Amino acid sequence: MSNTNQQYDIVIEQCKDIFIKKTKDYGTAWRVLRTISVIDQIFIKTLRIRTIQDKQQQLVADNIADEFKGIINYAVIGLIQLSFKDAVIEELPVNTVVDLYHQQIKFAKDTMLNKNHDYGEAWREMSQKSFADLILMKLQRIKQILSNDGKTLISEGIDANYVDIINYSVFALILIMEEVH
Repeated sequence: MSNTNQQYDIVIEQCKDIFIKKTKDYGTAWRVLRTISVIDQIFIKTLRIRTIQDKQQQLVADNIADEFKGIINYAVIGLIQLSFKDAVIEELPVNTVVDLYHQQIKFAKDTMLNKNHDYGEAWREMSQKSFADLILMKLQRIKQILSNDGKTLISEGIDANYVDIINYSVFALILIMEEVH
């Protein structure tokens, strides 16, 4: 598990680096995004991954790994937005954004460590195609939760689905780093 722990940190460091650089370039323009808009951004990236997987060809430079990194960062945005409750036009200082990023990733990583313990790293035997499909399923679940006014009867909420999306994407990136896919 320590290898997974280190690999997770490497993937997240790459994603955080992109996130912070984009924050310096664009500010926190993402603060205007409502949950459905965040979901749509993740949907577009995941659908592109699936299309590339199915066609085994891509015409735009960003590769599958870059798309998974984007998915992680949008899911972090989603978690941050949930913590604020309202999507607004607001600039946040970079150091605040770094703190918020760390908080949400800690939540996701702690969840991963607990699930990894119970599931025995079953994800290492999964196909990259499955990760894309599972992310699409999680997006559909979030859309259903939104249509239920954010309420669930017995299921996990939007935040848990974002966490799973982050962790599935990290797993896919770890397997890409290991050249399994």
